[in-house]
Parts: sequence; C-alpha cells; structure tokens
Amino acid sequence: MSSTPTTPAGDPNALRVPVEDASLTAFYRDMTLPERRTFWACAAGWALDGMDFMIYPLVIGTIIRLWNVDAGTAGLAATVTLLASALGGWLAGYLADRIGRVLTLQLTILWFSFFSLVCAFAQDFSQLLIARALLGLGFGGEWAAGAVLMGETIRAQYRGRAVGSVQSGWAVGWGLAVLAQAILFSLLPPETAWRWMFVIGSVPALLVFYLRRYVEEPQVAAETRAKAAAAGDRPAIWEIFSGPILRTTILASLMAAGCQGGYYAITTWLPRFLTTERNLSIVTSTGYLAALIIGSFAGYLVGAWLADRLGRRPLFLIFSLGAIAVILAYTQLPLSNAVLWVLGFPLGFFASGYFSGMGAFLTELYPTRLRGSGQGFCYNFGRGIGALFPALVGYLSAGMTLASAIAIFAVVAYGVFFLAAFALPETRGKVLHADA
Repeated sequence: MSSTPTTPAGDPNALRVPVEDASLTAFYRDMTLPERRTFWACAAGWALDGMDFMIYPLVIGTIIRLWNVDAGTAGLAATVTLLASALGGWLAGYLADRIGRVLTLQLTILWFSFFSLVCAFAQDFSQLLIARALLGLGFGGEWAAGAVLMGETIRAQYRGRAVGSVQSGWAVGWGLAVLAQAILFSLLPPETAWRWMFVIGSVPALLVFYLRRYVEEPQVAAETRAKAAAAGDRPAIWEIFSGPILRTTILASLMAAGCQGGYYAITTWLPRFLTTERNLSIVTSTGYLAALIIGSFAGYLVGAWLADRLGRRPLFLIFSLGAIAVILAYTQLPLSNAVLWVLGFPLGFFASGYFSGMGAFLTELYPTRLRGSGQGFCYNFGRGIGALFPALVGYLSAGMTLASAIAIFAVVAYGVFFLAAFALPETRGKVLHADA
C-alpha cells in the first residue's frame, strides 16, 4: 500500500502519513520480516513482563497470612516495585539512546528475570521487599526499551495498531499468571505455591536468545546515534527538561501518572477485594479475574485499532471516561456476584485498552535523539506516581471498605489522565526521521 506523507501547516518537520487501511490486521499483512520479528519479540516481552508483575498481586493474600503483615505494608511491596521501575525505565531509556534499543532490552529482561527467581527464596517480608525493588529496575526498563524499539521499527501508518497489539501481550501474561496460580494453589500448599509462582517469573530470560539472533536495531535510531557520535554530540539525561520539550515532558508525565495510577489501584487490590469483601476463594475468584483479563485483552485490541482509526487522544479520552463509569459501578453498586462477573469484562476493557495508544504516542512526541530518554522518563514517572496508589489504597482501606478506597484513587487518577491527554497534541501518522 502506498501512502503519501503530508506536512501539517505550521509544523514543517512533522510529516504525517494518512491511514488508508484502518482495519485491525492490515499492519500484520503488510509487515516486512524485520517488523514481524520485532513485533513477536516485543509481544512476548510484554506478556512475560505482565506475568512477572501480576504474580505479586495474586499471592498478596498468602503473604499477608503467612508472614502476618498488614494490608498497607503488603501493598508497599507493589509500590516499591513500581517506584524502582520508574527509575529503571528512565535509566534504560537513556541507555537505549546511548547503546541501542535491542541491547538495552536484552539487559533489562535478564535483570528482572533473575530477581524474580530471587523472590522465590525470600525468607521474610524485608527480603521480598528488596528483591521486588531490584526486580522493578528491570521491569521498568523493559517497557522503555521495547516501546521505543517497536515505535521506531513499525511504519507510521501502522504504528498505533502494531504497538497496541503488542500491548495486548500484557493480558496474555496476566492470564498465564492467573492460570499458574490456579494450578499451583490446587496442587501445593500455599506456603510452597507462592514461591513456585516467582520461579515461573524467571522464564522471560529465555527470550534473550531470540532477541540476540533475530531482532535488529531500528535504522532511524542507528543513523541518529552515528550522526551524534560523528559530531561528538551526546544527549544529556536532563535535556528533556529544557526548552519547548519541557511542556511535553510535564504533560506526558501527568498523563502517564493518571493512566497507570488508576490501573494499579484496580489490579493490585481486585484479587483481595474478591476474596474478602465478596467472600470468594482463591480458586473461585479465578473465573472473575478471567472475565477481567478477557475484557482487558479485547480492550487492548480495540484500543490498538482506535489509535489509528480515531487517533491517540480520542482513544485516551473515551477510555478514561469509560473506566471511571465502570469502576464506580463495580465497587459502589449493590450488585450480585453474577452481575459482578459480567461487569468484569467492561472493567478490564476500559481499564486497560488505552495502554494500546501509549507506546506509539510517546514515541511520536519526542525527536529521535531524545526518544528513549523522553519516553522512558514520562511513562515511568507515571509508574512512580502510580506506584503510590497500591500502598495508599491499602492504608486507606483500614478506615473504609476496600471497594471505596479503590474507587477514590481510580477516579482521581483517570480524571488526571483525561485532562493531560486533552492538553497534548494529536500525533497519529507522524513520520519518524533521523535527527540531523
């Protein structure tokens, strides 16, 4: 398919390619071999990343019971993981601008796989907390390197759908974690099963062999680094906070904080909400989480399609409002468990689907020489702020129902997400080029 780039009035450097075929699968049919290999490598990375992160929320109830920790302290481990991922993502983004996207991705995957294995051998909560913090450095870095790699490898007219479809791998990883929980907690006693969950979290290390053999560095990134090296110009880590880039960095960081704060407030505590306030067993709650995960997977795919069909900003605005409406219904209305199970699908749909536009959007907001640093900082600053929400929900639930605590923080977060997205420009179809 041929597309003629256009130049928006007043912005001579931002070429746009029209999205002529907006069907969801058009990007995959027209992919080159390097694009397809990068797509599957990053999809697997996202799935395993999601599995690694979601293991802890699934065993949080067991940790509380076995080690006699309160809900706020237990939530702190999720918060520390996300705070560490914020730092790791920023550093990995900067490293991706210096040594390359693919090498940085390999290093981050090995890092978080190793520390997932370390978690399995923790002897008390303090050791687990330290291991989760170290895991978070690689967990945040994997997204930063993988998102910019995908964004630069895929052509402009397909970027939203391709990057968004890769994001759906998170739901697959979440599903694998829930499946592992159902199997392990059925076959093993809880004090052993939770450790094997973390052992399974070390599997992503195997993906590095595929990356080393088949995935290439994006041409636009390689050319930009070569030009910078020849000119003796290396991007400074603080450059994203200077000049006209500063406004973009502030708004994109707020947007990322809102979308992730809402997501983590919901997903960290929903398994606990189902087993305590809805009186479901761990095994019984699997069906409710399955509805949420299936909705999440559908949301990622629809979000990927809408990112190219409507644009990045309309996707964010529609889904943030939808998430607010569904989470209020899920947590605040006197619904039966049967209705709650049905409502799990739209909850997963709206609380996850907007992530499909995030990678492409952040890629398109920054010039190539600063793309890793900018994208890595904004998304992971959002993770750092969002990281506070699991602990705050846990502490707030000591004075009110867990359902109310989840709702308060989710609504505030999605409100911030809506406002920040509204203030940022639309970037659909933007052509990326090597910086001069």
